[in-house]
Amino acid sequence: MSALTVEPATCGSHNIRYERGQREVFCGLTSIVWLHRKIQDAFFLVVGSRTCAHLLQSAAGVMIFAEPRFATAVIDDRDLAGLADADDELDRVVTQLLARRPEIRLLFLVGSCPSEVIKLDLSRAAQRLSRRLSPGVRVLNYSGSGIETTFTEGEDNCLAAIVPTLPDADRDVRPNLLVVGALADVVEDQMRRLFAGMGIDKVDFLPPRRAHALPAIGPRTLFLLAQPFLAATAKALEQRGARRIPAPFPLGAEGTTQWLQAAAHAFDIGSARFAAATSAGLRRAEQAVAAIRPKLEGKRVFFFPDSQLEIPLARFLSRELGMGLREIGTPYLHRALLAEDLALLPPGSQLVEGQDVEAQLDRCRAAKPDVVVCGLGLANPLEAEGFTTKWSIELIFTPIQGYEQAGDLAELFARPLVRKTRLAA
Repeated sequence: MSALTVEPATCGSHNIRYERGQREVFCGLTSIVWLHRKIQDAFFLVVGSRTCAHLLQSAAGVMIFAEPRFATAVIDDRDLAGLADADDELDRVVTQLLARRPEIRLLFLVGSCPSEVIKLDLSRAAQRLSRRLSPGVRVLNYSGSGIETTFTEGEDNCLAAIVPTLPDADRDVRPNLLVVGALADVVEDQMRRLFAGMGIDKVDFLPPRRAHALPAIGPRTLFLLAQPFLAATAKALEQRGARRIPAPFPLGAEGTTQWLQAAAHAFDIGSARFAAATSAGLRRAEQAVAAIRPKLEGKRVFFFPDSQLEIPLARFLSRELGMGLREIGTPYLHRALLAEDLALLPPGSQLVEGQDVEAQLDRCRAAKPDVVVCGLGLANPLEAEGFTTKWSIELIFTPIQGYEQAGDLAELFARPLVRKTRLAA
């Protein structure tokens, strides 16, 4: 693919560069690894190849003592040659699956590169199966293909597929808060306690822990995004009448405070009550981050585009840990969703939307950063060249949101530098 580079424009006080060329991306199917842990009675059936199955098994590190709630309906030679009826084959696999796993209440048919290349219509298949299996099992579909998506867009597509099935909220009820984005259960529990302390007790989370616990939404629903890569989900919620609360993302002491404060303003919570509910958590977060800051202050960080977490992470590293930002690459720059984080970046920050990987590698080598945040495909080659790297996917698998995780998030960036120092000693 030939590269296309558009020279820098401006985004507020920042420089922004648009690149289109060869990309290093991780498959969207990997989002199943954290989604299947979150929605405890859902099952994810990937319609794809044996390569898809191997990817999921490797990414999940499946224990032999536990049966995971995902599988692959393998497209084989008969399917590719058109010798088998795709709908009949899919119905047969689903019937076998439900006979083996009768506890399934929500079944996702997940599209992959192979199923999309041969034009399998999983949307119609999901509708047909839902009609046949209702009300015991609901069947939805979304794309996890890595052809044109980043790996976090698998979650976005999944949640966007759920939104049309959410029940309508009573128009006469008081406003409710919906927190959107898959969070570790421990983080969800912490957030719920903080909101309750502020006086916001009607709080739901999407995705829910159980498929039957779908939150009701409507014009009196206000939602906070917990992840920056949920553009399609946000649009679907707004089409249902819900309204987004603009806020920075809850990374670090500052980001978490402003995220919670945005909710407090939306629900008319007074400053005294807000401070009473958050001051202890804020103090712990600031102390935890301060303990790590000497290891990172003055170090330079370079972001390759991968997870779409890059801009909130850059804000956290710069403002709370004193790191210098050499380049902030991101697959897509959703200016509306990231406006509050963008406003907190140092003036003149270099932003790059999209990727021309060879050109970005050249800029990385020239910048000589102390830490490079990138995907798995680039980490090992860069380590071989002497760079210190941090896997961006680790920042998705690890609980990093909220006050209690602020120190852990800082430690994730300090650890590779500490390891390099020890190895060099």
